Amino acid sequence: MTISRVEDIQQLSSWIQGADSILVGAGSGLSTSAGFQYSGERFRKYFGDFEKRYHFHDMYTGGFYPFPSLEEQWAYWSRFIYLNRYCNPPKNVYETLRKILAGKDYFILTTNVDHCFQKAGFDKKRLFYTQGDYGLFQCSIPCHDKTYDNSKAIENMLIAQGYQLGDNDLLIPEGTEIQNRIPSEAIPYCPICHKPMAMNLRADGTFIEDAGWKEACQRYLDFRSRHEKGRILFLELGVGANTPGIIKYPFWQMTFQNPQAHYVSINKGEAYAPNEIADRSLCVDADIGEILEQLRLV
Repeated sequence: MTISRVEDIQQLSSWIQGADSILVGAGSGLSTSAGFQYSGERFRKYFGDFEKRYHFHDMYTGGFYPFPSLEEQWAYWSRFIYLNRYCNPPKNVYETLRKILAGKDYFILTTNVDHCFQKAGFDKKRLFYTQGDYGLFQCSIPCHDKTYDNSKAIENMLIAQGYQLGDNDLLIPEGTEIQNRIPSEAIPYCPICHKPMAMNLRADGTFIEDAGWKEACQRYLDFRSRHEKGRILFLELGVGANTPGIIKYPFWQMTFQNPQAHYVSINKGEAYAPNEIADRSLCVDADIGEILEQLRLV
């Protein structure tokens, strides 16, 4: 059923409070609700020069653009990574979720790579980032299975473009003309084979599942194994249809297999559940942050 009344918010709150465990599945819609918009004013503010030159109109599309040089590619990606990984989102949606889950036996499975859960104070051992982390480099080949923190390299690339790193923002000093390329010496290369580095993002078969990824995966599998039965709530937040096999389909299947389980989907414009579990589901077609704030106040 679709949430439309105060009573339904109370029902959702009751499911959360009555659950023995909660498995959260988080997609890009959660970060969008928190204010990480990839288009519009935020895109034009930081990527207007790239838009004018290459005629793409959002950060996501720019991530796939075949830039003519590594200098331009890393100028683009350094801005993207800093804004969406090292800056905090404008709204406290993640913090609100953490308060709702406080004291519960929970685990979070997410396809997001922006580190927002950890920035909001979630326990790293309760998280599994399946698709990587904007904050990590890896060899583009890859010649080995180690990843590398990229914070200092990203800062250096931004400074080389003319930016000043402000408090949760990129600032342009007065009289400075921002460059849309970095110096060749700032391009990151693999310390082993000396090929160009890449982001640790699952886009193809070169994605590295490093030691941290494997440990998090095992913790997720252990959580699932412990809670195959009992009153578990599958709480799906902002998960669309791009990669349904990671969160959405498994959540449906596990709900179907466990008659004590409940399934909740909160996703503006894309909240639904199959008929087989409809009587134990709530589908919330609304802004995630607004619903979580209501839940916190119940």
